[in-house]
Amino acid sequence: MAKRCPTAKVVGTSEIKDYALVFRGSGHGAVATIEPCVGSFVPVLLWKIRPDDEKALDIYEGFPRFYEKETMELILDEKTIPAMVYIMTPGHRLGYPSDYYYNTIIEGYKSAGFDPAILEQAIDYTEQLMESEPEPEQQNLFGFGNLKWW
Repeated sequence: MAKRCPTAKVVGTSEIKDYALVFRGSGHGAVATIEPCVGSFVPVLLWKIRPDDEKALDIYEGFPRFYEKETMELILDEKTIPAMVYIMTPGHRLGYPSDYYYNTIIEGYKSAGFDPAILEQAIDYTEQLMESEPEPEQQNLFGFGNLKWW
């Protein structure tokens, strides 16, 4: 984050209630997103960002094709504040993150003071979803569904 958004500042931590961390994107290179899940929560590190930081994040996160932005009301220091969150667009299949990506998230969780066991729970939850929901039609980078080139 410091490299992509040099003017961003951490303002605190919070939780996104009734959401769960899930991995989607491809079979073995999936990335994190959040999805509604009553009774669950996702810990988050809150940042104050400037417009240039947001532009850099939009590019990095693949906004608006891969991730969309949503404003959520979160609690910070006993006050409700609006927070912008990137959430993956519909149509991406469930999968497992690469070891590199997973270890990067673990390091981020540890440095923020979050329990890394939440990531194991996210893998378990993703596996449960894989068993219970049909695989969606995969979108490609051009926004088209199941294209055949032959």
